[in-house]
Amino acid sequence: MIRSTMLASILATTLGLALATPAAAHFQELLPSADVLPEGGTVDLDLVFTHPMDRGPQMQMERPARFGMLRDGAMTDLAPGLIEVLDGGKSAWRASVDLKEPGVAVFFVEPKPYWEPAEGKYIVHYTKVIVDSYASGEGWDAMVGLPVEIRPLTRPTGLWTGNVFTGVVTKGGAPVPFAEVEVEFVNDGSVTAPNDAFVTQVVLADANGTFTYAMARAGWWGFAALTEADETMKSPAGEDVPVEAGALIWVKTTDMGKAP
Repeated sequence: MIRSTMLASILATTLGLALATPAAAHFQELLPSADVLPEGGTVDLDLVFTHPMDRGPQMQMERPARFGMLRDGAMTDLAPGLIEVLDGGKSAWRASVDLKEPGVAVFFVEPKPYWEPAEGKYIVHYTKVIVDSYASGEGWDAMVGLPVEIRPLTRPTGLWTGNVFTGVVTKGGAPVPFAEVEVEFVNDGSVTAPNDAFVTQVVLADANGTFTYAMARAGWWGFAALTEADETMKSPAGEDVPVEAGALIWVKTTDMGKAP
């Protein structure tokens, strides 16, 4: 009887700890080799589905449903140029794009839905990043028209460490009041979080869907506004489950006195 009681207590404690431990935040990375190309040229882009601050684990990423570029109001399909990259048996993707003319390119990806059994839902993170060729400073606020998307109010290129980034969370083109925005830094191994509370920062948008965050370190920062899609999907077991529709944007900061 005592043994059964002790076992029950251990199981209850283990379950309590599991429920108390926050789930690691999934982020769809879309990271270019540079945010500004002072003299134009080729930019390399890496597409990885992972946990940036924890430096993994990396999740399997199927070939994206869409991958493209918005430039001067014109859309370009970049999916044919994607190259699969295997890391630990998990697929990621890479592409190179030549930006010969001055102006901003808005790169975006719509990944295929990812089934997350631990959360009982599918995840689709509509992600974008801005690259400015010849440091033109123009067109950085152009919207792709994704189902959920962050409209930058701060120019997301040429930012110093310590600058703030402000954006508006939109769904179907309309602001999302009080949207929750998760923020993570792409850790190169130089940062050790004191505890899990520091891994994923969280801010709430205001009544107009606007949020602001100060970036404390040089490198890439991801902003993920998580919403629930209007439609459900069938789980592998055939049940109707929710879909997490995330709007992501990536922003780079640079220390003063250092080359980007």
